[in-house]
Amino acid sequence: MARRNVAQAVLRVLLGLVYLAAGVAHLRSPGVFLSITPAWVPWPEFVIAATGVAEVLGAVALVGVRPLRRAAAIGLALYAVCVYPANIKHALDAIAAHGADAWWPYHAPRLAFQPVFVWWALFAGGVIDWPLRRRPAVAAGG
Repeated sequence: MARRNVAQAVLRVLLGLVYLAAGVAHLRSPGVFLSITPAWVPWPEFVIAATGVAEVLGAVALVGVRPLRRAAAIGLALYAVCVYPANIKHALDAIAAHGADAWWPYHAPRLAFQPVFVWWALFAGGVIDWPLRRRPAVAAGG
C-alpha cells in the first residue's frame, strides 16, 4: 500500500472516531452545545441535533461506505467551516467570563486547528492528496 494510502486510511479512521464521538456528544448532551450556539442560529435545538446526526453519518460514511467517502469528506470539511462561528463565540464567551488569559490554552489551539480539520477531512476522504502527491518529473532542458 502506498504511503499516501496508508496515511489516508489512518487519518480516515481517526477522524471518523473524532466525529463519531462528537456526534454522540451532540445527541446525548445538547445543552453544552446550545450554550455556545450563536444567537443568530435559528432553531438551535434542531440544529444541534442535526449536527450530531450529520457527524455520526459523516463518520460512518467516511470510514465504512466507500462509494460515499468523497461526499462524506466534503460534507465534514464544510461542517468544520460552518461550526467555526460557534467555536469563536465559545472563545469570546470564555474571555468575557474568565479573562483573556483563561481562554488561551484551550481555545487558541482549537481555533487554529479548525483549518486542519478541513484539510484532514478532504485528505482522508481522497478529495485532495496534498502534501503526499507525486510531483511530475521536470523535463530535461526546460
